[in-house]
Amino acid sequence: MAPYESDDAVGAAHEGAARDGASRSGRRKAARYAVPVAVVGVAAATIGLVPALADSGAPDLPEITAQQLIDKMAKSDVQQLSGTVKITTDLGLPDLGGLGDGLLSGDGDGDSHGGSGDGSSADPRSRLTELASGMHTLRVAADGPDRQKVSLLERGAEYSLIHDGKDVWGYDSKSNEVYHSTAAGSGEDRRAEPPATPEDFADEALKAVDDTTSVTVDGTAQVAGRDAYKLLIRPRQSGTTVGAISIAVDAKTYMPLKFTLTPRSGGAAVVDAGFTQVSFARPSASTFDFTPPKGAKVTEEKDTADRTPAPEHDKDLAGGLGGLEVLGKGWTSVATVDTGAKGGLPTGSQGGDLGGFLNSLGDPVSGKFGKGTVFSTRLVNALVTDDGKVYAGLVTKETLVKAADAGK
Repeated sequence: MAPYESDDAVGAAHEGAARDGASRSGRRKAARYAVPVAVVGVAAATIGLVPALADSGAPDLPEITAQQLIDKMAKSDVQQLSGTVKITTDLGLPDLGGLGDGLLSGDGDGDSHGGSGDGSSADPRSRLTELASGMHTLRVAADGPDRQKVSLLERGAEYSLIHDGKDVWGYDSKSNEVYHSTAAGSGEDRRAEPPATPEDFADEALKAVDDTTSVTVDGTAQVAGRDAYKLLIRPRQSGTTVGAISIAVDAKTYMPLKFTLTPRSGGAAVVDAGFTQVSFARPSASTFDFTPPKGAKVTEEKDTADRTPAPEHDKDLAGGLGGLEVLGKGWTSVATVDTGAKGGLPTGSQGGDLGGFLNSLGDPVSGKFGKGTVFSTRLVNALVTDDGKVYAGLVTKETLVKAADAGK
């Protein structure tokens, strides 16, 4: 099927995403959790994840413009579903081993599945960061805004995150540990969450659609046995690391079934996420039942009454990182913050294991801003200057240096 040309949908895409933002936030398919990440692991908090699925056939569907398709996506209101999601993420990071567990979870001791300081292997703030690299299989289920379940399948074990009314449970079958918290409000834990389904990723991608973006319908496909349209999003700007984003949209429900992000540098997708099986029938009520198994260690979250709601302005990289200052526009925007730490990050022998890791990623640079080090992945790059400033974005090293010079 030939692509449907419709670059004129850019404005409508932006307006449609904003118009339905409030209603979408109340029906996310996974509970929200803050994900503490080191600067070098910033990609874990700014991108979503799920693996390459082989599309089969190109179904003959009625023609549709990108504007019409985006409008239908914004109005889609799928409340019940169950299925299997495959996730592959390839940021081009080196093998971190135990050090990686500590960096991505915010737990400095590098203990695998270490949690956020209390040592619970069932704490979702550490477990869901595992999706930041490699291949994973998830089982997902939802029944309205107050009931969701996500299970991360592992060899001989399973980690499950269950939201049932006011209760949120995390359970690690391998260690027989349970983590329990209370949702911040009906239907929604308002803290930031890492994306877990193609719909989560598509929501974030559509927020970036503006006059710096080309949007077209690029034919059709079959995903998980369902007919779908392919929405293609391409940055018009140079200087970004993003090559293209492809979203397979179900032709009946208009819910995203697959999300693929390819880098401008070429090669394999950085993020390739999609359903291998999906049903829109209501899951059994027992799917969301959970009682801690006999003998399980149960950890109660300590700060549920005092936690701070996530900012409402989560519209760009800065919003995702906690309200940082933004330089530039569109796909080449750069988030910056002054950490106040002089002398740059610890590298070499003075930094120990962390220093060796930073050296493996770091590339010394200089400019009008002074000196610093760029830490690179295939998608997210970050510049840490010797005077303690951090610049990060979905941009090239050269764009980061220009932003730092301009922000001097």
